Parts: sequence; structure tokens; C-alpha cells
Amino acid sequence: MNKQIRVLTLATVVLALFSSVGCNKLRARDQLNKGVIAFKANKFEEAVDHFQKSAALDPNLINAKMYLAGAYVAQYIPGADTPENNQMAEQAIVQYQNVLAMNPPREQKVMAAKGIGGLYFNLKKFDESKKYYRMVSDIDPSDSEPYYSIGVMDWTACYAPRMEERAKLGLKPDEYLNPKNKEQKKACEELRVKNTPLIQEGIESLSKAIELRSDYDDAMAYLNLMYREKADLECDDLAARQEDLKTADHWVDQTFIVKKARAEKQPGPQGVTADQPK
Repeated sequence: MNKQIRVLTLATVVLALFSSVGCNKLRARDQLNKGVIAFKANKFEEAVDHFQKSAALDPNLINAKMYLAGAYVAQYIPGADTPENNQMAEQAIVQYQNVLAMNPPREQKVMAAKGIGGLYFNLKKFDESKKYYRMVSDIDPSDSEPYYSIGVMDWTACYAPRMEERAKLGLKPDEYLNPKNKEQKKACEELRVKNTPLIQEGIESLSKAIELRSDYDDAMAYLNLMYREKADLECDDLAARQEDLKTADHWVDQTFIVKKARAEKQPGPQGVTADQPK
């Protein structure tokens, strides 16, 4: 008799547990839906509250964490370097990392990794940003965006210190570092050591982006800039400098060609594309 009572009690507890779990899942979905409504209405703080409750009720609900990250991103202002703003970005990163930890479907994994990469880029944490963009490339080798993003970061990391050195030396915009000048030669050698790995990576990354997307005009524009970075460090090799500048000019021309071709395909005032037969 006692054994039957214990079995019945256990069954009741298990049933109650499953019922509670099922109820929590329904409540989680309800909170998720309310959060989406608030999000679409640009009520982001309210949306965060709903998404947090949804994630707490059902820790396995990936969409709750994705939307929560998105609600934080929506409140983040790129370039505004304040503790509160940066904290908003960090909170979004945590949620995207939580998504990745759940081994989500491929599409969500790419979205989360890109989200982290973009946020770290805006926070100027380039090494961390590259890590997640490379993760995207591992997941989807055909995606050109990660290669472009890495190239932009490499150019940014090269350009700033080079311009600082040029300003210290009082160089004009059209002047190159002169190896016959002791100070300029020293600056060139130091910059070459520091920037050459970034220049090489940047050129390779941007070239890969264009290989994957032949009309990637933004990547072409930055490839032009990367070759100009390279040219400026060819201090004692005029022929190499001229070759780099020639390559840079080529990518300027290609950028204009692509932009022109795209503009010609845009609908005209009558809704007729420019390349349609008359």
C-alpha cells in the first residue's frame, strides 16, 4: 500500500513538473511576442524587460536571446564613447555569446558572430572583432563581408599612426617619407615594421572580398587605400612605390566603373532601366 502511494506521489510530482515546464514555455513565448511588439514600436527598454523574462522562463529559447541582443544594439550609439553607451554594447555582446554557446542553427550563428564582430569594431577592439569575423568565414566561406570588415580594420590601424608620424615631421599631404632625411628614414623603418603585417593582411582580405563579390565597390575603394599605405612605406624603393600607386589607381578606376554600371541599372523616372533597349 505504501509502495503504491509512493509511486502515485512520484507520478503526481513528475506530472506537475512537466506541467510547470510546459507552462513556462508558453509564458516565455508570450513574453517574447510582447517584446517583439515593443521592439517594433521602438520601445527598447520595455522590449529588453520582456526578452529578459522570456529568456529566464525558457533558457533554451534562442530567439529570446537574439532579440535581447538586438534590443541592446538598438540603444547603442556607435562612436559615442561613454560608459553607459559602451555598457549597452557589452550587454549585447554577452547575449550574442550566449546564443553561440547554445550551438544554434547556422543562420543564427552567423548573425550572432557578425553582431559581436560589428560591436567590437565600433568599440575599436579590433583583435576581438577579427576573431568573430573569422568565425563567420569558417561558418560561411562564401560571405564577403567578414573579409571586407577585416580589411577596413587593417587600414584603420595603419592609417592613424602613419598620419601621426607625418604630422610630427611636418610633411605635406603630397610628400612621402624621404630616406635621405634621418628622422623620416627612422619613422619609415619603424612604421614599416609595425604596419607591414596589417597591410599584407588587409590587401589579402579585401582581394578575397572582391573575389567573392566582383562588384564590391567599397572593398575596391579600401584596396586602393591599402596600396597607398604600402606605397608610403616604400621609402627607399621608388620603383616599388610607383607600382603600388599604379595598382591603387587601378582600384580607383574599378570603383568608378562598378558604381557607374550600378547607377545605369537603376530605374529611371519612368521606371525604365537605363540598359533596356529603346
